[in-house]
Amino acid sequence: AFLRKDISGKTIMVTGAGGSIGSELCRQIITLQPNMIVLYEISELGLYTIERDLKDLEIDIPIKTMLGSVNNQSRLTKIIKKYQVNTVYHAAAYKHVPLVENNKTAGIYCNVFGTESCINASIDGGVDCFVFISTDKAVNPSSAMGATKKLAESIIQSKDRFSKTKTRFITVRFGNVLGSSGSAIPIFERQISKGGPLTITHPDIERFFMTIPEAVGLVLETITLVSKG
Repeated sequence: AFLRKDISGKTIMVTGAGGSIGSELCRQIITLQPNMIVLYEISELGLYTIERDLKDLEIDIPIKTMLGSVNNQSRLTKIIKKYQVNTVYHAAAYKHVPLVENNKTAGIYCNVFGTESCINASIDGGVDCFVFISTDKAVNPSSAMGATKKLAESIIQSKDRFSKTKTRFITVRFGNVLGSSGSAIPIFERQISKGGPLTITHPDIERFFMTIPEAVGLVLETITLVSKG
């Protein structure tokens, strides 16, 4: 019930709405009775799939589906102003570590400049709260993906500290999320199905996992805790 007051009656926008985290965010948010949910996604299939999933829930909430890139700041601003968005959950990102390592420019363009684009559009559109989905790989990053998320976090912090805006900025970091895109678990499952071996980074490594619903619940609780504080 305490989550409901930050969602109920408000217009919520999710970037990367068709992704593993973004789609679960949408599914949990719509049950909390928002005024409207705006789905922003670059993948046509991803957007179609999450729209169908939400409509299957048969909850009488308007759903707006928007195809577009997070780097298209003018489009984001127009959408935010048109629908008078109150909160943006920014889940759009490239997060497969090896792929971003081999495509550093694309990773920076999406994860850093794309995040800044969403931030600026949110400020221009008068959004109340901007929630950034980050990763524990941003801590002392050893990969290009982690470095892009660390840079994005720094931009969020500077905007929160120095920009004269009503928009609040919140960052939530995830560890390993079971079943999410980019998780190690599908790799392990494939390796086990082939009879092994399992590739691990160090014999003494420990991994801690949460499910996608748990991770998304953490995000929704965070905004409530911050607003209380």
